[in-house]
Amino acid sequence: MSDIRRQHDDHPEIIGTRTGLFGADGAGDTSGYGRLVQQVELGGTTAPPFGGYFDELLDTLRSALARHDVNPDAAIEGAQVHVGELTVFVARDCLPIVAGIARDEPDLRFELCRGVSGVHYPDDPGRELHAVYPLQSITHNRVVRLEVCAPDADPHIPSICRVYPTNDWHERETYDFFGIIFDGHHSLARIEMPDDWEGHPQRKDYPLGGVPVEYKGTTVAPPDRRRSYH
Repeated sequence: MSDIRRQHDDHPEIIGTRTGLFGADGAGDTSGYGRLVQQVELGGTTAPPFGGYFDELLDTLRSALARHDVNPDAAIEGAQVHVGELTVFVARDCLPIVAGIARDEPDLRFELCRGVSGVHYPDDPGRELHAVYPLQSITHNRVVRLEVCAPDADPHIPSICRVYPTNDWHERETYDFFGIIFDGHHSLARIEMPDDWEGHPQRKDYPLGGVPVEYKGTTVAPPDRRRSYH
């Protein structure tokens, strides 16, 4: 494991800068972190060899894609090893076939998908929305993540419920909170918020505080809209 941990990328991709705890411009910040300046970074990609079973996994996946007449270089956009974990970046149109191979290929056998998590990077033009799928092989006792991106202007990612049926409600939740549209889902509807709710509450551009809170007749504004203390 120590060899794997050394193979991370030392030069992450910087996509923006946030100021204050909430990243809000022109508003009061009662957190005490109003002067906090923090870079927004992505992990970047890692150059092979990765170490451990990661190289074998990628080689097996690429070979299986070629056998299915899919260009591996087009389907797999890169990979990252960080803190001993492998993430494979997949072109969104190729996600269903990559997931199917990961499940069915005997040397892979990732039988379990533990859901899908959405991430919103508004400072990452053309790939603002990320969907992350943690897979687990019970047969081989291995784990891997698949990650795909989509732009805000075209928030469509293919559903993989036909490959992993248990992703049904996970895709609905990610749609509900991030606005990612999973094409091919049999019933893509909100699962947490009311059906008539406007917006997607876990996006970075969603107003902090959401519904105004009343306390003894006084409305408490969201945290990024309160006055600052000097």
